[in-house]
Amino acid sequence: MEYGLHDIVIMKKQHPCRKSFEWEIVRMGVDIKIKCLGCGNVVMLERPDFEKKLKKVVKRAAEGQG
Repeated sequence: MEYGLHDIVIMKKQHPCRKSFEWEIVRMGVDIKIKCLGCGNVVMLERPDFEKKLKKVVKRAAEGQG
Protein backbone atom coordinates (compact mmCIF):
# COMPACT_ATOMS: atom_id res chain seq x y z
CA MET A 1 0.00 0.00 0.00
CA GLU A 2 1.34 3.42 -0.91
CA TYR A 3 1.21 6.34 1.49
CA GLY A 4 3.02 9.65 1.77
CA LEU A 5 3.62 12.68 3.94
CA HIS A 6 0.43 14.51 5.04
CA ASP A 7 -1.86 11.69 3.85
CA ILE A 8 -4.88 10.90 6.03
CA VAL A 9 -4.94 7.21 6.96
CA ILE A 10 -7.23 4.90 8.90
CA MET A 11 -5.67 2.54 11.42
CA LYS A 12 -7.13 -0.81 12.47
CA LYS A 13 -7.67 0.16 16.13
CA GLN A 14 -9.35 3.25 17.56
CA HIS A 15 -7.45 5.92 19.45
CA PRO A 16 -8.87 6.20 22.98
CA CYS A 17 -9.37 10.00 22.81
CA ARG A 18 -12.61 10.22 20.86
CA LYS A 19 -12.63 6.82 19.26
CA SER A 20 -10.96 8.27 16.18
CA PHE A 21 -9.56 5.95 13.51
CA GLU A 22 -8.13 8.79 11.34
CA TRP A 23 -4.53 9.96 11.52
CA GLU A 24 -2.31 12.32 9.50
CA ILE A 25 1.23 11.28 8.59
CA VAL A 26 3.46 14.14 9.79
CA ARG A 27 6.95 12.58 9.46
CA MET A 28 8.37 9.75 7.40
CA GLY A 29 11.71 8.00 7.65
CA VAL A 30 12.76 4.80 9.35
CA ASP A 31 10.05 5.68 11.86
CA ILE A 32 6.68 7.18 10.95
CA LYS A 33 5.07 9.88 13.09
CA ILE A 34 1.30 10.17 12.93
CA LYS A 35 -1.08 12.71 14.49
CA CYS A 36 -4.57 11.81 15.72
CA LEU A 37 -7.20 13.96 14.02
CA GLY A 38 -9.46 13.62 17.06
CA CYS A 39 -7.21 15.05 19.78
CA GLY A 40 -3.92 16.03 18.11
CA ASN A 41 -1.85 13.44 20.00
CA VAL A 42 1.32 12.42 18.13
CA VAL A 43 2.59 8.83 18.04
CA MET A 44 5.80 7.50 16.50
CA LEU A 45 5.82 3.95 15.11
CA GLU A 46 8.50 1.90 13.41
CA ARG A 47 7.68 1.45 9.73
CA PRO A 48 6.92 -2.31 9.93
CA ASP A 49 4.54 -1.71 12.88
CA PHE A 50 2.85 1.17 11.05
CA GLU A 51 2.35 -0.90 7.89
CA LYS A 52 0.91 -3.78 9.94
CA LYS A 53 -1.59 -1.47 11.71
CA LEU A 54 -2.54 0.55 8.61
CA LYS A 55 -6.00 -0.24 7.22
CA LYS A 56 -6.29 2.20 4.28
CA VAL A 57 -5.41 5.65 2.95
CA VAL A 58 -8.47 7.91 3.06
CA LYS A 59 -7.13 11.09 1.49
CA ARG A 60 -3.89 11.75 -0.31
CA ALA A 61 -1.97 14.99 0.22
CA ALA A 62 -2.05 17.49 -2.66
CA GLU A 63 0.72 17.19 -5.23
CA GLY A 64 3.53 19.69 -4.75
CA GLN A 65 2.77 20.20 -1.07
CA GLY A 66 5.45 19.52 1.48
